[in-house]
Formats: sequence, structure tokens, C-alpha cells
Amino acid sequence: MKADIHPTWYNDAKVTCACGNVFTTGSVLPEIRVEICSNCHPLYTGQQKFVDTLGQVERFQKKAKEAEGKKIQRQQILQARAQKVVEKKTDKPSLKDLLMQARKASS
Repeated sequence: MKADIHPTWYNDAKVTCACGNVFTTGSVLPEIRVEICSNCHPLYTGQQKFVDTLGQVERFQKKAKEAEGKKIQRQQILQARAQKVVEKKTDKPSLKDLLMQARKASS
């Protein structure tokens, strides 16, 4: 092994969790901060916990709300288009309707 290239090893590195749990371990860093540990992890506790460090849950909920609004707008547009088609059909009789009328009149 080469001398003076390895990092300093700390046998009593302090690990601090967001829940307040503190324990020691070996590491190359003297102090470590973590968000989840064995005392607060849902796998060990059986309780659901949302870990949202960057606002991901709120961002997802915002996108879902916008998508729902766009879906409603799209339905309104499609209904308006369908209504226009119905109005156009009632304004003028089609060629088929004219031929049927002519047949009935000639009979």
C-alpha cells in the first residue's frame, strides 16, 4: 500500500437522523446527517411516512390537478364540436334525404 493516499478513518463517526436518533459508526467523515434511519424507516416501524425533500409530492399533485383541468377542457371542446355537427346536419338535408323524399313523393 502507498503511504499518505488513504483518507482518515474515524472509528467514532457520529450519525444524526432527521428524527433525532444519534448513533456512532466507522466512516471517513467525522459527522454524517441522514434523513431516515432504522428507528423511523417505514419497513421497521410499520407506519407510512412521506419523505419529500424536494417538494416532489406537491409537484405531482399540482401536475395531476392541471391534467384534470385539461381533461375537462378537452371534454368541453369535444362536446362543442359534436353540437356543431348536429346543427349542421339539421340545417340542410343531405342528398340521401332528398332522394328519399323524392321516392316517397313519386309513390
